[in-house]
Amino acid sequence: MMRLGSLFILFASVLSAGCNTVQGMGQDIQKGGQVVSNAARDVANKF
Repeated sequence: MMRLGSLFILFASVLSAGCNTVQGMGQDIQKGGQVVSNAARDVANKF
């Protein structure tokens, strides 16, 4: 269990370092959401 927690902390650190700021992280998440929304819209339009 300790190893899993350590891996989670390492993963979270790498992600937050890549974004540099909380605002940057929010923008990254928002862009990811837009990609999912666009893909869902494309699938819906095909039907």
